[in-house]
Amino acid sequence: MTEKRDFQANHADTLDRDLGRLSTLEQATAYVSRPMAGKGVALVFMVLAALLASIAFGGSDNTMIIVIASAFGAYMALNIGANDVANNMGPAVGANALTMGGAIAIAAIFESAGAMLAGGDVVGTIAKGIVAPEAMSDVNVFIWAMMAALLSSALWVNLATWIGAPVSTTHSVVGGVMGAGIAAAGFGAVAWPTMGKIAASWVISPLLGGIIAAAFLWFIKSRIVYQDDKIAAARRWVPVLVGIMAGSFSAYLAMKGLKKVVDIDLTTSLAIGGALGVVFWAVMIPVVKRQSKGLENRNKSLKVLFGVPLIVSAALLSFAHGANDVANAVGPLAAIVEASRTGTFGDGFGIPLWVMLIGAFGISFGLFLFGPKLIRIVGSQITKLNPMRAYCVALSAAITVIVASWLGLPVSSTHIAVGAVFGVGFFREWDFERRLKRARMSMPERPSLPREERRRRKLVRRSHFLTIAAAWVITVPAAAVLSAIVFLGIQAMVG
Repeated sequence: MTEKRDFQANHADTLDRDLGRLSTLEQATAYVSRPMAGKGVALVFMVLAALLASIAFGGSDNTMIIVIASAFGAYMALNIGANDVANNMGPAVGANALTMGGAIAIAAIFESAGAMLAGGDVVGTIAKGIVAPEAMSDVNVFIWAMMAALLSSALWVNLATWIGAPVSTTHSVVGGVMGAGIAAAGFGAVAWPTMGKIAASWVISPLLGGIIAAAFLWFIKSRIVYQDDKIAAARRWVPVLVGIMAGSFSAYLAMKGLKKVVDIDLTTSLAIGGALGVVFWAVMIPVVKRQSKGLENRNKSLKVLFGVPLIVSAALLSFAHGANDVANAVGPLAAIVEASRTGTFGDGFGIPLWVMLIGAFGISFGLFLFGPKLIRIVGSQITKLNPMRAYCVALSAAITVIVASWLGLPVSSTHIAVGAVFGVGFFREWDFERRLKRARMSMPERPSLPREERRRRKLVRRSHFLTIAAAWVITVPAAAVLSAIVFLGIQAMVG
């Protein structure tokens, strides 16, 4: 009897171990299959984009070219969703104002809405004057150049996403067009003054974004966080900050996001923003007063008051991004379609609806399938964010674009947003050192922190800072070299 019980116990232990191995195997299989499933869905989307192109452009001599270009455009749109959209949603997720799923859902809706309602009205002559149209010998050379630009920029953004670096998709496309243009027509075909402005934006965009975000964080800390009665200070200043946000985004959307509906100059957009800012300030006074009732006088309570404005600002940033940057994905594709349809490539042209659909849905799919990696990096791995810090990042993004437009400076939305995150982090480091120095002056007997401890307490990860800065600097030349190689390869195949 005892032997029978021992046999049953041993058999049960063996079964438990086998089940444990099976469970571990299932987990490992699920872990491995997730990225494979994402790649599979992305491939299906590219095939569907190619099918849509064959239906929309069927019966033409250039149908195969359009089909291939549409697959490349879908690939680019997927990469924009995976990389660029993280700049808008990362701070809100890092501040725990939104879950990853909520951020992806909001971004997908507002990116698509921005692209379809207000995006890409007109694509300028050969990617906004990067390459002189008369430099191209014929329409086929132009088509191969745009094809090379589309594929190379998508490959570069894909690589940047893989290494965890948020880069400017605009700069990637510009680099792709420049490289193909040089390969096709030589260095003289490139508009170098325009390229000089783009190079200047590598420095201008993150600096402006960082300075403005740091200035708002200093304001919040000095006027609210460091006050004895934090709740009373919040009741006074949070409506003002929300009014500034509402005014900034209203001006931003009026100036940048609604070109397809109506053309509004800077002065008019600022007037619209100012009026709406005052309205929202007045509306928010009783709202904040009601929200703050019963809150404890501590920093954690303040996060409640910034949660909803932060979510709204992230949604508006996504709308504006979809309206402006969808052309990065579909601009070269639209140029190929127009050149194939008309046999010319000199003038500006509109983007067909089916091309816009590829861009809008591609960005959403890319965000859903591959976006979480960059969202985590921007939201929590560069520096720790809370709703107040993340709010400063979102506010900085809108204000910086307006200031840059007023000054006539070229800027990148990606560089602004990530620069604002760095600005918030470096301000926190400076503020921490300043308060530590004051504490030592008031308490001389207090021992100073060891050097290793001070290094450990750095609030911005230097490795991310260096990786992202390097990726920004080499984006245009890297995309250009890739594009030139792809263009020469295409010419060799068709020639």
